[in-house]
Amino acid sequence: MEQGDAERPGAEQWLPERHTLSALRSAAADCRGCELWRDARHIVFSQGKASAAMMLVGEQPGDREDPEGEPFVGPAGELLNRALVEAHIDRGRVYLTNAVKHFRHHASGKRRIHDKPAVVHIEACHPWLEAELQVVDPAVVVCLGATAARAVLGRPLSIGRSRGQRFDGPPTSPDAEVFVTTHPSAVLRLRGKDGFEEAFDSFVQDLQVAAQASAGASAAHESRSG
Repeated sequence: MEQGDAERPGAEQWLPERHTLSALRSAAADCRGCELWRDARHIVFSQGKASAAMMLVGEQPGDREDPEGEPFVGPAGELLNRALVEAHIDRGRVYLTNAVKHFRHHASGKRRIHDKPAVVHIEACHPWLEAELQVVDPAVVVCLGATAARAVLGRPLSIGRSRGQRFDGPPTSPDAEVFVTTHPSAVLRLRGKDGFEEAFDSFVQDLQVAAQASAGASAAHESRSG
């Protein structure tokens, strides 16, 4: 246990009694489930509708997302937008969120440098993610990176060994199919270097597989409803 864990109650006590996206987003602004809120400018909750068939889960907001209060609006978000276009996925029909809702960082002069969330932060924020999964109930969940995979599936995974596999959904969304891919920031770090195009193409292919699964699940649902 890391020092200070006993003072981290987790987000449970801030969850609203009625779980709707509007209620969750409003309540999350007051969350003090871990210490990250102290140095963050905003909580960055999510973007998208409860009717979305696909949910993308990232790690945490970054230096651009924190002041704007929206997920994936920085350079990694721009790369994600490009990948979604290449994969023929409408971002407006996708639910975007993060495993951790506040930006973890340290100062270096005037710059704020990204720090990877610790397990205690993932666990403290997990009630929000569980509630989102319950409300959205997506057909497909795409975990962008190892932090997201751990948050959704409840265990550490190797991205390299897990890509291309389908996992059962978590208890709050048991019918969902879960896919694991890299975080767009990992692809972005290769820009201008050998291997960038290959990494980007692989990322797009992972999104295409998830989109096909989502379309198949939607078609099956419509068939049963008809």
